[in-house]
Amino acid sequence: MRLADTLRFATGSLRGSPTRTLLMMLAMSIGVAAVVVLTALGEGARRYVVNQFASLGTNLVIVLPGRTETSGVGPGLMSGQTPREITLDDAQALLRSRAIKRFAPLTVGSASLSRGALNREVVVLGSTSELLAVRHMEIAVGRFLPEGDIHDTASVCVLGNQMKRELFGNEQAVGQWVRLGDRRFRVIGVMASQGESMGMRTDELVIIPVASSHQLFNNSGLFRILIEAKNRDAIEQVTKDAESILAERHSGERDVTVITQDAVLQTFDRILGALTMAVGGIAAISLAVAGVLIMNVMLIAVAQRVKEIGLLKALGAPGKQIRQLFFAEAALLSAIGSIAGLALGYAGSFIIGQVYPSLPVSPPWWAVIAATATALGTGILFSVWPARRAARLDPVAALAGK
Repeated sequence: MRLADTLRFATGSLRGSPTRTLLMMLAMSIGVAAVVVLTALGEGARRYVVNQFASLGTNLVIVLPGRTETSGVGPGLMSGQTPREITLDDAQALLRSRAIKRFAPLTVGSASLSRGALNREVVVLGSTSELLAVRHMEIAVGRFLPEGDIHDTASVCVLGNQMKRELFGNEQAVGQWVRLGDRRFRVIGVMASQGESMGMRTDELVIIPVASSHQLFNNSGLFRILIEAKNRDAIEQVTKDAESILAERHSGERDVTVITQDAVLQTFDRILGALTMAVGGIAAISLAVAGVLIMNVMLIAVAQRVKEIGLLKALGAPGKQIRQLFFAEAALLSAIGSIAGLALGYAGSFIIGQVYPSLPVSPPWWAVIAATATALGTGILFSVWPARRAARLDPVAALAGK
């Protein structure tokens, strides 16, 4: 029997039992669609994190107060102590490293922002003029924080795009005065719309000079120091220099944590990659369930088609040919179910992408191939027993319907 005849016979068998065929294809398509959608969500989360880190800037090294051990908990925290502060002078000392291009000290706090009767709580970011270049941010109107002495306590601020709209509407904001906490600040610029970065909505920030933030919040420590290396090859040298310079200033004690953007990104990438594979594997279990369904239904089909099988064997069809007919039937079921599942999976991914536009939902190529291959393999594998059972039927007994 030729391949075309085998496929024609298998197609006819499927058409002869439309309800049974539809249910088996539905089970297979749901399994494939589940794999595609879940891996698309996992891949979307991974890409989202990658994009968020990319928006932070390039060649970035971050210095945090306190030493983070392998367990993720600093020894000072275990004894009830607070990490030693990183000061503005510490930050300035980092420029002794020739591998550092620029740095931006950061403080973070919250305060009440008001203009006239309008008032709301906002996140206040204290930094310097270098933050604009380090973080790749853009100014829409006016100018950013002034250059000059890092200890200068100028009463100026830059508003996030949304803050400007809420306080001033369509009015000109640059040159106007606002109250932040118990101090007045003159607006010198408005940020371009930045969206969300690492869980912080930059459009809702108010940025002031770092020394002014120390006065506003009555502290002297820094939340972070963002360092931009001169090039990608210099990142490792920046990490070593930052640790050694700050250790020298802190009486030889290594009480800061220096992390690189690449190291954090690789960690997230590994975690989310493993998560994607895990949820894909869980979804693939439904393909095994579909395979069991195919086996059970085909066993019933063998019992229902005993006379048909007996006639084929009586006409000279060998056992191998009988097995091929059942394999072809299972392969067709799996192939059609896989195609339908892929269509459902891509449709589901598209809908999720429309509902959550910030999440770059897209099924990875390996998941699509793996889901299709698993569906085909499962369908054919679970048809082995029914096919062998059909091939072993005695032609005389089969024709007699026994």
